[in-house]
Amino acid sequence: MKKILFLFTAALFVLQSCIINSEIVYHKDAASTSVTDIDMKQFISEMKAMTPDSLKQQTEFGDMDKLPTVWTSFLDIQKKDGKKQTSDPDSIRIMKKIFMKMNKENNEPAGMSLKMDHFTQTDYQFLSSYNKKEKLPLDQNIFNNWDGKTLTINTENFNLKNIEQTLRSKTSKEEAEKVEGMISMFFKSIGTTLKFENKIKSITGKHDWVKQIDHYTVKIDYDLKAMYDKEAKLKNADKTIVIVTE
Repeated sequence: MKKILFLFTAALFVLQSCIINSEIVYHKDAASTSVTDIDMKQFISEMKAMTPDSLKQQTEFGDMDKLPTVWTSFLDIQKKDGKKQTSDPDSIRIMKKIFMKMNKENNEPAGMSLKMDHFTQTDYQFLSSYNKKEKLPLDQNIFNNWDGKTLTINTENFNLKNIEQTLRSKTSKEEAEKVEGMISMFFKSIGTTLKFENKIKSITGKHDWVKQIDHYTVKIDYDLKAMYDKEAKLKNADKTIVIVTE
């Protein structure tokens, strides 16, 4: 598990080399499925160019080709790694519903993806506690309330809190302090797409980063510069956005 989390976190460390795109699908039964894709192509290319032998010498990178290229649950990955299995039924249930895979292009590692399959509100509540220990780089929008018809978005979740916490947990205090102030420079772009199985009926509330794409889709594009600029002024910045579907 630590190896997987290291690779997710490592993709955040190279200046303006990381692209993160998330998609959350809201199902009619009040559950949702989220997929986060971390594009690491430039990251890997820069690592090879700067330190040609490091990918072979460092176990964390040398083992990338051993990671699954098809969706594999965290529980199965833990079993494959020979880790001690938890007996807690809630942890087992959650680990069965969280999947990861490595993506390849031209037979070369290109990125990693994380999926949470058909999570209910109860699952998300447990995941919030689970994440305090595991520190996964989650899109905070997954924790917004969805009841099968209405999504209530807390725009205070439009931040990189989980990524920052993951960063702090995987580096020394000194290293974390050096890069936290520059975290907005580590990304080319970050965006979240919200898709609904039912047609969108109405949207109440506005935010500069939120845009309706069509009758079933809303897009959130983060303005990283404004996010870390305390003096930045947004034209629209309602704290709550409510999306009602038919």
